[in-house]
Amino acid sequence: MSKLTNEQIEHNFAELHPLMSAAEALAEANRCLYCFDAPCTHACPTHIDVPSFIKKIASDNLKGSARVIFDANPIGSTCARVCPVEALCEGACVEKTLVQKPIEIGRLQRYATEKTLADGEPVFAPGEANGLSVGIVGSGPAGLSCAAYLARLGYAVTVYERRAEPGGLDTYGMAEYKMTRAASLAEAELIGKMGVKFVTETRVVADGSETATGTVTAGSLRSRHDAVVIAAGLGATNRLNIPGEDLAGVIDALTFIEAIKTRDWRSVPLGRRVAVIGAGNTAIDAATQAKRLGAESVMLVYRRTAADAPAYEYEMELAPPGGIGFHWQTTPVEIMGSGKVEGLRCTLADGSESLIDCDQVIKAIGQAKLGPSLSEMFVVEIDEKGRIRVDDEMRTSEARVFAAGDCVNGGAEAVDAAQMGKRAAIGIHRELTGERVTFAGSGISK
Repeated sequence: MSKLTNEQIEHNFAELHPLMSAAEALAEANRCLYCFDAPCTHACPTHIDVPSFIKKIASDNLKGSARVIFDANPIGSTCARVCPVEALCEGACVEKTLVQKPIEIGRLQRYATEKTLADGEPVFAPGEANGLSVGIVGSGPAGLSCAAYLARLGYAVTVYERRAEPGGLDTYGMAEYKMTRAASLAEAELIGKMGVKFVTETRVVADGSETATGTVTAGSLRSRHDAVVIAAGLGATNRLNIPGEDLAGVIDALTFIEAIKTRDWRSVPLGRRVAVIGAGNTAIDAATQAKRLGAESVMLVYRRTAADAPAYEYEMELAPPGGIGFHWQTTPVEIMGSGKVEGLRCTLADGSESLIDCDQVIKAIGQAKLGPSLSEMFVVEIDEKGRIRVDDEMRTSEARVFAAGDCVNGGAEAVDAAQMGKRAAIGIHRELTGERVTFAGSGISK
């Protein structure tokens, strides 16, 4: 258990990028060159018109700025917090080339959207009802984005979510210092006010399965809706398949992060000496948060080199200086212990063995693909990697069944899922009505 006080932990989990003041936002907005055919817009997967929303901040038109953002990305407030802007919009900023300091686009985007979230008034009203309905499986970024655009087109939209609250990984799986549950839920609530209905604590099951309270069959969804969107994300964390994996003290990273999201700090399962297996962004999130909670030592264990680590460079830099040890080219082969974790036995690149002293192991080695089970439920084709096959408008091989998000791309950023949700809404509308429609950022090539 952590020796830190709740006050110290609260301090450690303060927002990574706090909200700008009005003066800060104005000064930063006035740095923008308002580029024609701006590279930042092209670098954004949803193609937000960045110069336009920044210019509106400079003229104190926050509502207009938010409208530009949400027009291209209905989860623009979420993405302002969790997007890897260093690798996307800010990475493409011409100011980075000129003076080595890009415009703080992410923080400006949050500033522009914050008042809208606080006011609770949606920027876009639902369209005139067209008599058609769509069921969406999953309320993560792809599902929320698709729902928002369909609502604008006049569809009756129902989102089915297995958890108690909407938002998917934004609500349950993002590092708390990046994205609070409250911020994620506020954005989902905004979309709900556009007429989107959320049916929570409901699992979608295969036809013929025993139906109980809190379940709905795939066939039932297809019969009650004119189209269905699969936006179910990914499955459980992959297993290590090594001895000792089921010992007390072994936990997957997403379960660990979800416990942190409750902000009930003392309820979070935390060891004194923590080993995190993996080197992706989720592994870094888990390791960093374990240290911020008060673990005495945190070690990241990865079977390849530092250069091979899938985490973004800036994510690596979030690790508290000297707070996390890195064991590269180290492959776990056994979790040691009698009833509970007492160590991690590993093999090294030279063939020798190493024993890492730890009393908790956090698994962050990726998530299972849901494609095979979803393929069975909805009779859709999947590729060799277990991802649902779709066309450019997110149609699956099955009529009036669409898919978007991580179940299609295998796991990418929230902003990528948001763009997929937009494309799915466009595809649904064309298939059901024959009408071609575009939204902001839908016709730009990256």
